[in-house]
Amino acid sequence: MKKVLLVMHDSSGEYYRMNKTTFETMPVAGQYIYNSDGLAYLVEEVCSFAGYISEKGAVAILVVHPVASDSPEAQLFGLNIEEDLDD
Repeated sequence: MKKVLLVMHDSSGEYYRMNKTTFETMPVAGQYIYNSDGLAYLVEEVCSFAGYISEKGAVAILVVHPVASDSPEAQLFGLNIEEDLDD
């Protein structure tokens, strides 16, 4: 599992830390992800830390922005990843 730090790039152009999360495979720019808040985000950029491997810390920063509420990807609002996607 790869632990990453999510950073929001909001509509006013500001950046702020959201949370840490883990992925089985590292997302790439252009992919959609679903955060623990149940909302869809588009990955803008993946900033990997060169050679950094840690059992406890993040290995990359994902810069994301929210998906437009009228897009098909956002129709999964309220998705509970643990209950709805995990076996």
